[in-house]
Amino acid sequence: MTTVHVVLPDGIDDDARPSGGNGYDRRLCDELTASGWNVRELVVPGPWPRPGRTTLSRLARAVATVPDGGLVLLDGLIASAGAAALVPESARLRLVVLVHMPFGEVAVAAAAECAVLTHARAVVATSEWTRRQLLDRYRLPPGRVHVARPGADRGDEAPGTPGGGRLLCVAAVVPHKGHDLLLSALSGIASPSWSCTVVGPLDRDPPFVARLRLLSADRLLADRILFTGPLAGPELRRQYRRADLLVLPSRLEAYGMVVTEALAVGLPVVAADVGGVPEALGRTPEGLPGVLVPPDDADALRVALCTWLTDAGQRARLRRAARERRRALEGWEATAARVAEVLVAVGAEPRPVARADPVCGT
Repeated sequence: MTTVHVVLPDGIDDDARPSGGNGYDRRLCDELTASGWNVRELVVPGPWPRPGRTTLSRLARAVATVPDGGLVLLDGLIASAGAAALVPESARLRLVVLVHMPFGEVAVAAAAECAVLTHARAVVATSEWTRRQLLDRYRLPPGRVHVARPGADRGDEAPGTPGGGRLLCVAAVVPHKGHDLLLSALSGIASPSWSCTVVGPLDRDPPFVARLRLLSADRLLADRILFTGPLAGPELRRQYRRADLLVLPSRLEAYGMVVTEALAVGLPVVAADVGGVPEALGRTPEGLPGVLVPPDDADALRVALCTWLTDAGQRARLRRAARERRRALEGWEATAARVAEVLVAVGAEPRPVARADPVCGT
């Protein structure tokens, strides 16, 4: 079986709405196609993961077009909230769910997310952290929950500047990404010289963005911080290569693809020790290619940034480790190969049969 129907939210190719999930989905579809799969994309517009009746009807109609016994890979943004449309189809189709981040108890009912995952033939998590979350929350057979981490495109090494003062933060400007922590940390660093470029959409939470701009003005940071809005392709790669350090102060990350994007050009990282970030950062014989700080701690972040800016020896060590990590990163073809293994195994199973209703719990 080499045909897979991939159910996607709309906007994964919209450069104005970048996200790790969108980037992963697009690269996965492209790599599967390049390796010989017949990938049929089924785009379901709507306010996922909080769909209304109309959106769920769109999902039901899209899935109904798949032939009996067909192989379906569902983005978790849709699957976690789509139990009403998907569970009835599990007796007809081979469902595989791709989970970037569990949504149960946050955006959807945990029981609904559990029902979809239980009726799926397999689950693919995009980090080991996410896999552990799913196994801890739901009664899923461990052998059916797999990991396919994001790949990375190695580019030319970032040359860096002697003082290390070019800081970069790549993330949608929303509260859980921790930009308020970053500004608080930077407001305590008068010297040496630094600048910070913040790349990411500014329209997700306008009141939060407005508060950041006020904070920046109140603390006399406005001339040292640049909010660019979303960037993609060559423009984003240019930002990574001109930077000295990636800073990711998130309060929550399932993996943190921007970490590996930075490491792919040998750029060290200072990040909050949350979720899958340590997994993305990795380790080398030189040590960590960055610094992990406690989450939601602006003081600890300030200390880490001050040390980076004032300690030339540390900068040299972290740059060596980041370049070593760059050489070890796997590409997207490895990610697609892991997902393909799961799809092949599910495609070889007997035709779907009706299952008893699952017992879901947390």
